[in-house]
Amino acid sequence: MSRLLNREGIAAMEPLIRPFIRNTPVLDLDGTLLKLECLQVAGSFKARGAFANLRTRSVPPAGVVAASGGNHGAAVAYAAAQLHVSCRIFVPEISSPAKIERIRATGAELVIVPGTYPDALAASIADAAKRDAMPVHAFDQVETILGAGSLGKELEEAVPFDTVLVPVGGGGLIAGVSAWFEGRVRVIGVEPDGAPTLDWALRAGAPVAAPTGSIASDSLAAGALGSLVYPIAARFVERAILVSDDEIRTAREALWTRARVIAEPGGATAFAALLSRKYERASGERVAVIVSGGNTVVTWT
Repeated sequence: MSRLLNREGIAAMEPLIRPFIRNTPVLDLDGTLLKLECLQVAGSFKARGAFANLRTRSVPPAGVVAASGGNHGAAVAYAAAQLHVSCRIFVPEISSPAKIERIRATGAELVIVPGTYPDALAASIADAAKRDAMPVHAFDQVETILGAGSLGKELEEAVPFDTVLVPVGGGGLIAGVSAWFEGRVRVIGVEPDGAPTLDWALRAGAPVAAPTGSIASDSLAAGALGSLVYPIAARFVERAILVSDDEIRTAREALWTRARVIAEPGGATAFAALLSRKYERASGERVAVIVSGGNTVVTWT
């Protein structure tokens, strides 16, 4: 099959993962179209990339290894369990208890690493090399991006819209969505101001090291934009918007109180750009927002 990072590659990948993922609903909330990937298997959009890797790459006897703030790890562990593949997941100590428990529930081997996501990634790379296991990168892997791109295809088939707001960590999701649309809709990245990987990369003209401090650091704090992600984002993403932790908290509560949608902080980040008016909707503009994950514990009720 095609491994090209473009619309054709995504179209070739989508039927291979379709039996294992959900076609998640789109909710019209007062004129905003919410793509509810918080209802995806394993609790986030990451299941798309996880199955794309395990369905199309040759898995060695040692199985697969992944590093994650939590969601990618849960997705790879879930996919490995479904496909009967041995799995080891590395997460940083900052990962949320909800995500750690979700990984453990799959039966995967879990390794908690001191520090943040880059520390877990380094540990996972060393482990994969030592045991000859297959690393499954959370965002900077062709198959991961193609799997994420299936979300763009699914969204386009569901509803018409002009602009899509996409949360950004390492950038696999926004790269996949952008590669699918190829400029046919406006793609806006949204990220915490404490973890500005896309914003800093676009300003610098290349991926650069960025801070990793945010309420959403267990899902949107990769430390740098992916090298495969950057050229796609530079070509097709209009701009990056930064939102504060307080704005993310407000958006998360609003999703619950207005729509009974449970989103983790990273999952609510794109919606925060609208609520805070950092993204101003034009008259008649149809805006879609990706609610990327729901692996969390509700704490405000």
